[in-house]
Amino acid sequence: MDVKIERLRESLKISLKGELDQHEARGVLMRFGELESQALPARCVLDLSALGFTDSSGIAVLLGLERRVRDAGGELTVVNIPPQARRVFDAAGLSRVMRFE
Repeated sequence: MDVKIERLRESLKISLKGELDQHEARGVLMRFGELESQALPARCVLDLSALGFTDSSGIAVLLGLERRVRDAGGELTVVNIPPQARRVFDAAGLSRVMRFE
């Protein structure tokens, strides 16, 4: 799993590439943990356009990132969600707790 983090003007863009399953989720969450030591901007965007697959582990990853961003006073928007991932996230009701575009 490739995690790319880009600081844009007043936002942070995080892109995930590859498969987000039980084996990869821990590493992604650890990478997100590095964000806690930095000042998070008010707007964070999670781009999933290159996500090939996710299972329920992806739910934990999104919730973990959303909590970190919210605790820092910001807002997370998840964009470019592939159909397979959208089905997993919709089944879990994630659109009720975070913003999907």
